[in-house]
Amino acid sequence: MVLAMFSLAGKVAIVTGGGRGIGRAIALGLAQAGADVVVAARTAVEIEDTAAKIRGEGRKAVAIPTDVRNVEQVANMRDKTLDLFGRVDILVNNAGSTFYAPALKMSANAWEAIIRENLNSVFFCSRLVGEVMVRQKSGNIINISSVVGLGPFPGGAHYAAAKAGIISLTKTLAVEWAPYNVRVNAIAPGFIVTEGSDIVAQERPGRREAQLRRIPLGRLGKPEDIVGVTIFLASNASAYVTGETIVVDGALTTTVIE
Repeated sequence: MVLAMFSLAGKVAIVTGGGRGIGRAIALGLAQAGADVVVAARTAVEIEDTAAKIRGEGRKAVAIPTDVRNVEQVANMRDKTLDLFGRVDILVNNAGSTFYAPALKMSANAWEAIIRENLNSVFFCSRLVGEVMVRQKSGNIINISSVVGLGPFPGGAHYAAAKAGIISLTKTLAVEWAPYNVRVNAIAPGFIVTEGSDIVAQERPGRREAQLRRIPLGRLGKPEDIVGVTIFLASNASAYVTGETIVVDGALTTTVIE
């Protein structure tokens, strides 16, 4: 009976940024928990590969190429999901990226690009898919933030501001939509090894080693480390949890007194 609380059988999930890294791991994990999955991202080949793997494991999956920075494309993603499945139960806002840029050298375009990619996209997807969930009077939205949204992140003021914005947006939407039985939560991963984080690490030699020294658990995270928390938040196991941000970082953000 306890394990049944975590089942996503009969649920329909949308995962943005689902072609690689954390998004791909989450899409596969939700499918393994019983959900049918819409995989969305700009790169059609990558999301089709994820969807094909899900279908190979016996679940329904479709890849919908989507630029989540574009409201019209987000609306198209939502409408196609409804045409195919008739409902949306879970939305995972995972798409995002960053690059190293000290504040004094950051251009207006650089700032706006990262805010648009990481924060605007979460609002657009939540707003448009949230309409469906409010009508259904049920739904779960899970926003992938970051530990950098909880504190200073030198060289990434744009990214830190966006991720902090996601945490605040999560709380606000949770309160606004609670009367409709729509829950909104966030996950704040620590240092996770992905294709995207590899690029950032290459821009700053020695970064990975420095990160590792700061993690009490003694290892960097893997995309799979985010899957269990996502399933928990998407399932009835967390039925009384909303407006929260769960940190998954190997105790990185915990103060250690030696």
